[in-house]
Amino acid sequence: MCWSATADLVAGTAVAGVGVACVARVRDRRDLPLAGLPLLLGAHQIVEALVWNAGGGGGAATVVWAVIALPVLAVGVPSAVWCAATTAKARRRLSVPVLIGAVTAAALAHAVASGPVTAEIRGHTMGYSIGLSHTPLLITGYLLATVGSLLLSGDRWLFMLGVLVAVGAAVCSALWRLEFVSTWCALAALCSVVLLGWVRARRRDATAAA
Repeated sequence: MCWSATADLVAGTAVAGVGVACVARVRDRRDLPLAGLPLLLGAHQIVEALVWNAGGGGGAATVVWAVIALPVLAVGVPSAVWCAATTAKARRRLSVPVLIGAVTAAALAHAVASGPVTAEIRGHTMGYSIGLSHTPLLITGYLLATVGSLLLSGDRWLFMLGVLVAVGAAVCSALWRLEFVSTWCALAALCSVVLLGWVRARRRDATAAA
C-alpha cells in the first residue's frame, strides 16, 4: 500500500479517521457497508505496517493483508454498492458485478487458503506472492466486480469514484511494477475523501426529501 511501515501506519490511521466520519454521517443503514469502506482500507494499511516491520515473510499479517485485498474487496465492494442502490432497476443491473465478485472472491479465497502467501520488500514497495492460477481471468473478474459496480451504480459520486479507481490503479500499478514507490495508500486516501463527499450528498438529499 505505502512505501514504508511509518507511511502505512500514518496513512492507515488517517483513512480510518475518514471512515469514522463517513459512518457517523450515514442516515440510511443501507449506506453503511459502503460508508465503512475507508475503515477497512485504513485497517488494511495498518496491517501492512506490520508486514513491513516483520521484513515481509509469510506471517499472519501477510495472510490477513491478502484476505482483505483479494476476496474481501472482490465481493465486498459490489455488494456494498448494491446495498446503497436506490432503485430496483439499479439493483438488477448491479447483480451482475455482485455475482462476478462472488465467483472471483471464491477463487481468490481458495488460492489464499491453499497458500503459501508470502511478502518481500522490493525497494520502496512490498511484493506479495500468492501463487494464483488463471491470473488474467481473475484480474478481469476483480476489476469488473469492483470498478464495474461503481461505474454502473447510477450515482454521480460513485461513478466519479469508479473513474478515479480505474485511472489511479493503472498509475499505482505502473509505479509498483517498476519498484519505484508504492502509492496505493494515496489512492485509498483519495477514494475515502470521495466516499465522504458521497455520504454528505446522501445526507443532504435525505434532509431535502424530509
